[in-house]
Amino acid sequence: MIQTRQITKAYKQLKVLKGIDLNIAQGEIVSIVGASGAGKSTLLHILGTLDQPDTGTVQIVGKDLMKLSDTEKNRFRNQHIGFVFQFHNLLPEFSALENVCMPAWLNKQPDKATKQRATELLHLLGLQDRMQHLPAELSGGEQQRTAVARALVNQPDVILADEPSGNLDSKNAQELHQLFFQLRDLYKQTFVIVTHNPTLAEMADRKIVLQDGLLVS
Repeated sequence: MIQTRQITKAYKQLKVLKGIDLNIAQGEIVSIVGASGAGKSTLLHILGTLDQPDTGTVQIVGKDLMKLSDTEKNRFRNQHIGFVFQFHNLLPEFSALENVCMPAWLNKQPDKATKQRATELLHLLGLQDRMQHLPAELSGGEQQRTAVARALVNQPDVILADEPSGNLDSKNAQELHQLFFQLRDLYKQTFVIVTHNPTLAEMADRKIVLQDGLLVS
């Protein structure tokens, strides 16, 4: 599902990634761990086409992302990749349902089908009674589950999560972690999760350690 070869990235004189070779299978849940500044988020952003490597190649579902124009990358990202961040980034003036629909609307998907899909996801995530609530009216766990539903609405092949439970208490964090595995089993999607949470890291099918810009395990 994901393949990188010799990915490097530097910011001025700081070499963040120093040659990353990575293979991730379809339906695999992979955690990426390492100290702050090791390059975890940078690698995740490159996988998600939010950042460009200095050298190397990235392939997702067999597509060489380095050969795509910016417009093609935007289209590919919206169709194939879902994002879950530490901060849910929900739009405050829109309901939970509307927030979940947003990526599909941007992808010019039919309104009726989009709302049906969003409704099904919110039901699946236990938010059937919160669909018309604004983000400010939701708890932290509910906001993050809404963000997960938003990441899933376009039925992407890959979910990239950057510290997804970093702002949650232990109970909500545990529920979110279990949810990722339930979703993988249900939809066969691939998850790449950057985390400092040792419990989540160990739950993954495979744990990758990033140290000083290199994979050490």
